[in-house]
Amino acid sequence: MVNGARPLGPRTLAARAEAARAAEPALREALAAGAVTGLSLLVPDPHGRFAAVDLDGRFVAEEVLDGGYGLCSYVFAWTLERDALPIDADGELAAYLGGYGDLRMRPDLATLTPLSALPGDERAMAVVCDVEWPSGAPVLAAPRTVLAGQLAALERIGLVPSAGIEHEVTFLDVEGNPLTAHGVDYAVGGTERMTPVLRTVRAALARAGLGVESARAECHPGQYEIVLRHRDALAACDDAMLQQSIVRAAAAEHGVTASYLAAPAPGQGSSCHVHLSLSTVDGEGASSAGGTGLSAVLGSFLAGVLRDARALTALWAPGWNSYARLRGAPFSPLVLRWGVDDRTAAVRVAGQDRSLRLEFRFAGADAQPHLVVAALLAAGRAGIEDELPPPEPGRETGRLASTPWDALQELTSGRVAELLGTEVAAQQTALLRAELDAGCDAVTEWQHRRAALRA
Repeated sequence: MVNGARPLGPRTLAARAEAARAAEPALREALAAGAVTGLSLLVPDPHGRFAAVDLDGRFVAEEVLDGGYGLCSYVFAWTLERDALPIDADGELAAYLGGYGDLRMRPDLATLTPLSALPGDERAMAVVCDVEWPSGAPVLAAPRTVLAGQLAALERIGLVPSAGIEHEVTFLDVEGNPLTAHGVDYAVGGTERMTPVLRTVRAALARAGLGVESARAECHPGQYEIVLRHRDALAACDDAMLQQSIVRAAAAEHGVTASYLAAPAPGQGSSCHVHLSLSTVDGEGASSAGGTGLSAVLGSFLAGVLRDARALTALWAPGWNSYARLRGAPFSPLVLRWGVDDRTAAVRVAGQDRSLRLEFRFAGADAQPHLVVAALLAAGRAGIEDELPPPEPGRETGRLASTPWDALQELTSGRVAELLGTEVAAQQTALLRAELDAGCDAVTEWQHRRAALRA
């Protein structure tokens, strides 16, 4: 039987690969019997959305499971509008844009998800894919490849992370107004306009088998948060994106928009909080020194992230709106410090003993989750390798970049290339430059208001 159940807790890359191999016979049987009639191949792009191809089930069984399927290379070098970035013949991204050739998608069958979550797709499934060049070489600018590389590097020093990702979403009516006129943090009453949408969302997520832990109204108008249970880092990021897709589709059934804008309004923020703990490769916890005390290895991991958090700002905040969240929203602090159970800190130590974990509060809901977690792992591993001691709790160690121009300067300083690779650094630099150009070319209502003030 093919299902989308997700195992909890840490899982090595080898264990994930074994789960994928174990799923193949059941999928082939379901395809042959017509129990699964189609497969949607999904590839995370640099903007936190899926590039998708829908395939017939018989074709999948006959060719795709063994041979993969094509995907245009510019997916990893395109803007939000799906326009190709300018070609730099000698640059790191030239291979993605010169000729627009095919990459090969390889389905990761450990990610199989029933599309019965959505109406009309009762016998279809989705699968998240890795991508490779025709030569078989990995695509180094693909967010999923970046994360897998960081997981492999962490395993080489004997550690495996477990991650939980919290996304906040704002539900808007057809006129673009939040479904509640006021904040509804932990509320029961006052959320009635959201009730039909939430009923559909909950049912769809349950059918998808993604393993929801909690759901609640949040602090801003129309805002809600649905949290999946902790799992291996690749699954956490894949499933966070699958959840967003399902939530958007379920909301659309009611004529409602599910928005993951980082700053829905001035002084408001929607985040991508990442809860992360460490275990050894043999499954032993490596985060706690007892109670709320950090182990030496988690303390060094924290110190490494704090050291490089500013350099990585563009990963936490990829667009113009991202900086409205960082600069003006509560609980989205620019200041780099950590604290025990302190939601005003950039990094919060949550839980205790076996549940002890770090909650990283940098990223907005618009960030690419695979790149966010990869950046955390790269910086944290560097802290472990350098045996950095953590700063005292509450002590300011620096600040995130507060404007996209500052973030761009950090991208070009070389630290991102050192942590995540030259192709990722080139990709993120080109994307942020394109974002800045698009913003400078736009004429907005804000500009009209500013002009009126000059009259």
